[in-house]
Order: sequence, then structure tokens, then C-alpha cells
Amino acid sequence: MVTKDMTIKEVIDAVPDCAPVFMEYGMHCLGCAIAHGETVEQAAEVHGIDLAALLASLNALCEKA
Repeated sequence: MVTKDMTIKEVIDAVPDCAPVFMEYGMHCLGCAIAHGETVEQAAEVHGIDLAALLASLNALCEKA
């Protein structure tokens, strides 16, 4: 389960197929240094993304895996 407190890197490590979900929401810099320490919540705020929608999309992907 992906939570708002996980870093982008933690999510990518846990759910390798999640990159397209992040990219759908406009987060194209998944490999940058900031992604290693930035939480999902922080990234959503910076990018103006609905956190609940992002988490729902990521967790839907986890359920399929």
C-alpha cells in the first residue's frame, strides 16, 4: 500500500510499474535527486496534484500486482 509519507523512491522500489501513473499526473522527473527524499504528499503539493486521486491510482495499481 502506498501512503502519503512514502518517498517517491520508496514507491518506485515497492511498485516498479508505477512510473506511468506518476507521469500521468505530470511527474516526469522520477529519477532526479529530489525524488529520492520527497514524499508523495510533498510531490503532489509541489505539482498541484490531488493527493487522494494520486494515492488511489497508485494503490489501484498495487492491487493489480
